Amino acid sequence: MNSMNEHTLAVIKATFDASNSGSIHFGEVVGNLLRVQVESYHVDYRSGRTTYHLADEATLDLGFERPQENIAQAFDGDAIRAAILGAQQGRVMYPEFKKLSQRAGCIGYSVWLTGRHVTYLGRCGETHVEHFPN
Repeated sequence: MNSMNEHTLAVIKATFDASNSGSIHFGEVVGNLLRVQVESYHVDYRSGRTTYHLADEATLDLGFERPQENIAQAFDGDAIRAAILGAQQGRVMYPEFKKLSQRAGCIGYSVWLTGRHVTYLGRCGETHVEHFPN
């Protein structure tokens, strides 16, 4: 496995921290990560882990606080879309987005930066694919 240079590591960690604190929007997250060659990342709410993947196969795994309330059993695509729209419009920052998406039965998601979409996952394999706005 390839190791990550210090600059890339610092940018990913700073972006992760800023996003989790709600101080930057999703568009800023995408821009920051693309600048350091992050190809995709996966967020697993149940394990409290985010794994970043670079084009050169290097990875970085960071932990975050797991949900305080249980993730809903049923996957509600409409509620997921509403949370996404709020984030796209700048009304919903990431800490609130996590709560809203978990209440909608989302157990995690994969952000495909180079593919310009996000795949949201439910407990029974349900998915919602959201393409990045142009």
